[in-house]
Order: sequence, then C-alpha cells, then structure tokens
Amino acid sequence: MSLCSIWLEATRPKTLPAAVAPVLLGTAMAYHAGAWHGLPAMLCLTFALLVQIGTNFANDYLDGVKGTDTEARIGPRRAVAGGLIKAATMKWAALGVLACAFSLGLSLIVFGGWWLLAIGMSSVLCAWIYTGGPYPLAYNGLGDVFVVLFFGLIAVGCTFYVQTGYMTLDVVLLGLACGLAVNNILVVNNYRDIDEDRQAGKRTLVVLFGRRWALAQYAVSLIIACGVLIWLFFQGYGGFVLLGTVPLLGGLLLLRKLQSAQSAEAYLSSLKVASLIVVAYSTLSALGLWIG
Repeated sequence: MSLCSIWLEATRPKTLPAAVAPVLLGTAMAYHAGAWHGLPAMLCLTFALLVQIGTNFANDYLDGVKGTDTEARIGPRRAVAGGLIKAATMKWAALGVLACAFSLGLSLIVFGGWWLLAIGMSSVLCAWIYTGGPYPLAYNGLGDVFVVLFFGLIAVGCTFYVQTGYMTLDVVLLGLACGLAVNNILVVNNYRDIDEDRQAGKRTLVVLFGRRWALAQYAVSLIIACGVLIWLFFQGYGGFVLLGTVPLLGGLLLLRKLQSAQSAEAYLSSLKVASLIVVAYSTLSALGLWIG
C-alpha cells in the first residue's frame, strides 16, 4: 500500500458525506429563500470537510495511542494502530488540518459577523476533545451529541445564516434532521465496535445501553428526519422536498442487515449503506428545495 493511499484511507472517505450534507441542505434553504451566495457556501463546505478530516486524524492518533484500536478490530485498520503512520506524525497532521480549518473559517466572519469566531473555535476544539483531553466526548456517551450539534444544527444553521443574514425555525428543524441522519453513520460504526469499545473503556451509547438501543436510535432518527421533511412540505416548500424521505425510509431496511451482520465485510457494507443514505437524503432534499 502506497503512502498516498494510506493517508487517503486515514481521512475515512465514507464519513465525509457527514461534512457535505449539512452544507448542501443549508445552501438549498438559502437558495429557496432567494439569498444563495456561492462564496460563503464554498467556504462552509471546505471548512466542514477540513474539520471532518481533522477529527478523523485526531481519532486515529488518540485511539491508537490509547490502545482502543487494536489488530482485533472488525472494521478497517487504522493507520497509527496498524503501524502504518507514526503517532507523532498523525498528531501533527491532525493539528495542521484543524489549524487550516480554523484559519479558513475566519474568512466567514466577513459574511456572518464576529460571533462566528466562537463557532469556529468550538468546532476545532471539539474536533480534538471528541477523543482527546481529560473528558473525551466519544468515551463518555457524548459523541452522538457532538455529531448532531456540529454536523447538523450548527453546520446547516451557519451555512444558511452566512448567505441570508437571518435564521428561521425551519432551518433549525432541518439542521436537527440532518444531524440525526448523519449521526446514524456513527451509530452503525459504534454498533460494529461495541465489544472492542467495551474492553477499552469507551462508553458509547451503544456500550451503555446495548445494541437493541442502537437499532431503536437509528430507526427513530430516520423517522424524525422524515417528519421534518413532511413539516417543510406543509410549510409550503413544495412536494419535491418529500423526495428526501425515500432514502430515509429505505434506510430502515438496514436494521435487518445490521442485526444479522457478523463479518467485517458485512459491517463495512452496512457502514457504506449508512453513508449512501446520507448522500441520497441530502441530495434529494436539496434538489426538492431548489425545485420548490
């Protein structure tokens, strides 16, 4: 495996839809409001991608040095734990990417005001303390809260705000729906890693409440996300917005696939499907908003 492919794998490409989806939806809402602005939209997208990659690098480094990731893990091998990249190198890569994200995010102040500085600082800080610091979020059942907040409410809301200059209840609800849909990628990941996480003392919600809880959480998140699109329909956003409900309802079929999964290939396939659901949901919903 070449060094380039190792670093590419370390970015965890299957998780990157989590960064694209909220920006796409926030921009679609801005377009529907007649206030689409390409430059801040692209800045938001680049910022979100850098934060996601930085978070993944930090997770690879911190889980590697803590021993959470081992050779026995079911999922794809991690660069630090697998000895493919030195821990110090991954650490500085994570810090470098997050520093780039923060620097880029400063340019959004021009479009949204100085309060965005606090958003940028908290985004970068939480990207690190997700698995690092004295009270890592992912190790204490708060990983899901981080994802719903930063890859849902904040990402959708800020993307909309820097283009329009105001906020609405509909945008907040769509941010919540997006965060829940994106978080299902994490739910599937933690469902797969429950045994390893339990041994490492990583108290995810799946570890705390069990796999049955995870399946219920996954299903309820999809149903709420569908409910928000139905709400938007009744608020006059047009019938095409309901296109986004198709992949969400189809995502319920993944529950049976997860329950029967045993092999690494089956779990990898489930994670891929969860990512594709987010892609389809955000793309079709955004398309519906643009048409509407």
